[in-house]
Amino acid sequence: MKEYAKKSIKTATYLLWALGLVFLVGCGGEQKNDATQETALDLSPDNAGLTLPDGFGALKVADSLGKPRHIAVTAQGGIYVKLENAVDGKGILYLEDDDGNGTAEVKQGFGDYGGTGILLDKSGLYASSNSEVFRYKVDADGKVVDPASVDTLITGLIDRRQHNSKSIALDNSGNIYVNIGAYSNSCQKEDRALGSMGMKPCPILDSAGGIWQFRTDAIKQSYGEGKRFATGLRNVVGLDWNERDNHLFVMQHGRDQLHTLFPDIYDIETSANLPAETMYRLEEGSDAGWPYIYYDQNQNKKIMAPEYGGDGKKLGAEDIQDPIVAFPGHLAPNALLFYTGDMFPEKYRNGAFIAFHGSWNRAPEEQEGYNVAFVPFENGRPSGDYEIFADGFAGTDSIMSPDEAQHRPTGLAQGPDGSLYVSDDQGGTLFRIVYTDEAEQ
Repeated sequence: MKEYAKKSIKTATYLLWALGLVFLVGCGGEQKNDATQETALDLSPDNAGLTLPDGFGALKVADSLGKPRHIAVTAQGGIYVKLENAVDGKGILYLEDDDGNGTAEVKQGFGDYGGTGILLDKSGLYASSNSEVFRYKVDADGKVVDPASVDTLITGLIDRRQHNSKSIALDNSGNIYVNIGAYSNSCQKEDRALGSMGMKPCPILDSAGGIWQFRTDAIKQSYGEGKRFATGLRNVVGLDWNERDNHLFVMQHGRDQLHTLFPDIYDIETSANLPAETMYRLEEGSDAGWPYIYYDQNQNKKIMAPEYGGDGKKLGAEDIQDPIVAFPGHLAPNALLFYTGDMFPEKYRNGAFIAFHGSWNRAPEEQEGYNVAFVPFENGRPSGDYEIFADGFAGTDSIMSPDEAQHRPTGLAQGPDGSLYVSDDQGGTLFRIVYTDEAEQ
C-alpha cells in the first residue's frame, strides 16, 4: 500500500497527465476543461499485471468492454473504443474519466455495427465496419455532435469473413487508407488444402490483399473511386501515418500453415517460426509480394512460396519490396503507433509501438506475442533492434492456445499527455501506461 500511495502522490505533480476531463470550478458552479489543473492517477501497485521498463507504471482504465479493437483519444482525454461486435446495438463506446484518477466510465454508445478501425481528427471521427467507413461530425472537444447523423465515406468493400477487418489511417493531404485483407491464406486453388498450388496471377489482388486510398472529402466511394495504393499485403490490421517521414507504414500478418500444407518441405518447428511478421514503408505502387513470396527473417531473404514452386530456399522475385523490420512469425501485429508525445524518455520519440495479438498458428508449439514491442526510429527509418516494451498481458508464461491468454493487445493510442493506451479484445480491458520517472529518483 505504501508503494501505491507513493505512486499516486508522485503522479499528482504532472500537468496534463490525466485521462478524461479536468475541471475548473467557475461562477455558479460551472465546470469546464482546464489544461493547467493537476490530477492524480491511481496507478496499479503491480502495474495492472504488466511487465514494463523501469520508470513506467500502468493502470486499468476500464474493463468488461466487450471486444475492443482500435481506440482513439481526444485532446481532452475522452476515449473512443471500436468494438469488434456491437453490444446492445452499440459498436462504438465513448468513455470519460470524471475525477481524474485514471478510471473511465462509459458515457455514450452508438453505431450499430462491429469492426476494427477508428480514428479522430479535426474533420471528424472515422470508424469502419468490415465493409464500410463512416465519419461523424465532432465539436471542438472532439465529441460526436449527433451520432444519428453520419456520412458513409466508403462502401461496398469485400467482406468474405477471412481477414475482413478494415483498418484505417489518414495522411495530411485529405486521403484515407484502408486495408482490404485477402480472403485467402496463400491464393491456393483450394484454400488451405494440402498441396494445392497457387493461382497465378492471383485473382484476389484486384480487390483485396492490399491498401486502398480514398478521399476524405467525398462520400459513398468504392473501388471505382478509390485506387489501389499498395499490393501484395496478405492482411494489415496495424497501420499508421508517420508524420515525420510523411509516409504510410504497415504491419503485415504473414501467411499460415507451411507445415500443414507442405509437410515434405517444412517441419513443425520451422512452420511455427516462419514467415516473418513484417513492417513496410509504403509508396504508391508498392508491392510486398503476397502470395508469391514470404520473408524469412532467419535467412533475411524473400523466399518463393511453396504454392509457386518454392522449397524453402529458392529466392522470390527481386523487384518485390523488402520489409524495413522483420519479427518472428505468427505474433499477429494488430496495431502500429508512431509515438510523438513528450511524456516518455527521448529514446521513444518518433519510434514505433506494435501491439502483438498472438496467433493460433504456432500450434502445437508454444504461442508467442501477447505484448507490445518498440522499434526506435530516426529520420523515418529504424535505428536499432526492436525490444519488448510491455509484457505480461497473457497472465502466464506458457500459452498453448490463444484462448488461454487473459488479455490480447489489439489497439494503441496516444493520450494528450503522452501516455500510451492499449486495448485488449480478449479480456475487454483498456490499459494505460505512463512514465513516472520514479525509478530514477
